[in-house]
Amino acid sequence: MTPFPWDEAIGFGLGVLRLPPTQFWAMTPRELAFAIRAVRGPVQAPMDRPMLDELMARFPDRNKRT
Repeated sequence: MTPFPWDEAIGFGLGVLRLPPTQFWAMTPRELAFAIRAVRGPVQAPMDRPMLDELMARFPDRNKRT
């Protein structure tokens, strides 16, 4: 299991949202997640290999070196 990213959460809550520490620590993780999503937008899944291959076919490198 991945540990909770406290550094990023605290930085976002205090730095980006500018919450006072008492409000930040009173939030539930779900409330913080909704606040992050409201600012950053929905989380998108990472690109998989077929998506990358399709993107590379559509936009090939011009000066491809071998």
